[in-house]
Amino acid sequence: MPAQRFGNRRDYYYSRGKLGSDPLYPGVLGALAPCSLPLLDIGCGLGLLAHVLRQNQRTQPYHGVDIDADKIARAQRAGARAALHDARFDCVDASASLPDHHGSVALLDVLQYLPADAQPVLLREAAARVAPGGRLVIRTTLADNSGRDRTTRITDMLAHLVGWMGTRPRHYPDAASVRAPLKAAGLQLEMTPLYGNTPFNNWLVTAERGQRA
Repeated sequence: MPAQRFGNRRDYYYSRGKLGSDPLYPGVLGALAPCSLPLLDIGCGLGLLAHVLRQNQRTQPYHGVDIDADKIARAQRAGARAALHDARFDCVDASASLPDHHGSVALLDVLQYLPADAQPVLLREAAARVAPGGRLVIRTTLADNSGRDRTTRITDMLAHLVGWMGTRPRHYPDAASVRAPLKAAGLQLEMTPLYGNTPFNNWLVTAERGQRA
């Protein structure tokens, strides 16, 4: 909610709609469930994942980064008001560099906003930050020319045109282009549809680094 009684409630209604209709957060919670390592959330936006984690008694340290400075400022304000423990938010261009991290990583609805040649670079950098026993959890549209694929592309473009997403979609990866850099980095992965009750072609990728012997 806004700090002022008659303040802008855009984030409030967006968050309610997102949490009420998007299967993303239950899927991510399930994917991270066996692991309590520190979490780096790349492209965190308003930081909803941090709130969901704390509301579900997940206490691992959380670091959210996003290129949108305005969203980061709003995430910081919301996190402070909610008194989120051990959670911080920073403005970072993930396509240029990532902060040092050793634990688990979330990369949710980010890949399609990068050009094709930048996607495997980010996947390798994210995978390099996954500790033994940690997980890289990705939610992405996979290009397969299905009706769901086309619906997702149109919706993403509209989100950019109305100003919610500051960066327009650049390239939608296919399954092979996501799988290859993660396997090369030594991660074992599973891809499962994450449609829920939505018309979108969203998939959940869970990639795990095994414990050292």
